[in-house]
Amino acid sequence: MATLDETAGYVLAPDPADESLTARVQGVDQDGALVEVRVVTERPLTIYLNAREIVTAMTIGDHPDLLAIGFLRNQGMLSPDEPITGVDYDDDLQVVVVRTERQTDFEDKLQKKTRTSGCAVGTVFGDMMDGLEGVTMPAGEVRTSWLYALAHQINRTPSLYLEAGAIHGTVLCQQDRPLVYMEDVGRHNAVDKVAGWLFVNGVDPADKILYTTGRLTSEMVLKTAHMGIPVLVSRSGFTAWGVELAQQLGMTLIGRMRGRRFTCLSGAERLIRDVDPSEIDEDRKAHRRKGAQSDG
Repeated sequence: MATLDETAGYVLAPDPADESLTARVQGVDQDGALVEVRVVTERPLTIYLNAREIVTAMTIGDHPDLLAIGFLRNQGMLSPDEPITGVDYDDDLQVVVVRTERQTDFEDKLQKKTRTSGCAVGTVFGDMMDGLEGVTMPAGEVRTSWLYALAHQINRTPSLYLEAGAIHGTVLCQQDRPLVYMEDVGRHNAVDKVAGWLFVNGVDPADKILYTTGRLTSEMVLKTAHMGIPVLVSRSGFTAWGVELAQQLGMTLIGRMRGRRFTCLSGAERLIRDVDPSEIDEDRKAHRRKGAQSDG
């Protein structure tokens, strides 16, 4: 697993230097000049639960174990206390097998699936609300100073997005500290990798924040709820169903977070406004001026 410099505070972060996650492609620019650019890869990964084939996902190829475990957990195919006896990954076949102590049977669930709005085609099996009946998110607070600090650091973290684009990021955070930063061609895959990391490491999700670059759709809200995370934040916008589900579940849903602005459409009671947004705006301008001077 690639880690960033300890001063950045990450437990796990992107590795934009990993050449296996991109390909170099030649083309021409607007002036007809030859250019070579890095573009992110897409490769199929088939996920098995014991002897049962579950799904084939298009992914950039990193952390296949966490992606598989997180996907199964978010589909309700792994219970929170499910003992995993092994995870086998075959790089040549692009297959990952998650093995559990108890035998599983999801024929009925697999027959009923919903194609979601996720990039690279997301799929949710069975009833999308399975396991969430009567669930409400943990109580707590979200300080606006945390949100501004998170956006500032995440937007400046070395990533495949900054290197090659065409990719989504999802970051697990605690207060004003980003912990785990995952990227993938589909935002649902990036979320599932975070879910896998939570599951494998037995981390308490109740005091966490999930930050994503993607839209706040029903799928994103449901996955966040299955993970037990009470706060979902994005620099992108909302869908009506995503907002409705967040309100039903008692989740704090914050979108359109750019600069000092954001919009909260659910769970505003958690927000504590402990910083003047105008000060954040001035700090950002000062940062840009400082950066320009140092570059000169």
